[in-house]
Amino acid sequence: MVQKLLSNPGVAKLALNLWPPFWGSGIKIKRLSKDFTHCEVALRFSWWNKNANRSQFGGAMFAMTDPIYPLMLMAILGSRYHIWDKSAHIDFIKPGMGKLYARFHIEERFVREVRMATEAGEKFNPKMVCEVVDEQGEVVACIERTLYIRLKRRFRPAQEEAA
Repeated sequence: MVQKLLSNPGVAKLALNLWPPFWGSGIKIKRLSKDFTHCEVALRFSWWNKNANRSQFGGAMFAMTDPIYPLMLMAILGSRYHIWDKSAHIDFIKPGMGKLYARFHIEERFVREVRMATEAGEKFNPKMVCEVVDEQGEVVACIERTLYIRLKRRFRPAQEEAA
């Protein structure tokens, strides 16, 4: 049921914008394409997400990228797949001052690659990279997320028994 609701881009955008970890951190989905291949997220700069150096809290930058690629892929690929973050790495380039943005894109050739890599029931661990930029378009952080993607057991091809 949740997957069905989140496959509607308007409902998914609203749900994420009301989700406490996003709402409480000043994170907002600005745009989400109807086909889930493009998403833009913004991080407001306010007193509650400043760090000791008076710049954007790194945890908020990390959080603004957390569920986006898995949720986009869940909507694109449907309920046949397990998709989640396996690991992540953030490289802070410079202090984030002011409002920050992250843009996410999934190309059709990547979707085909996922389907081909998982069709026999194998797991697939692609690395997805996203840059967080400031209002001038300068890169503030680069975040690499390794995803876990696999067909759910009931959709995997039947394994031949050893003779």
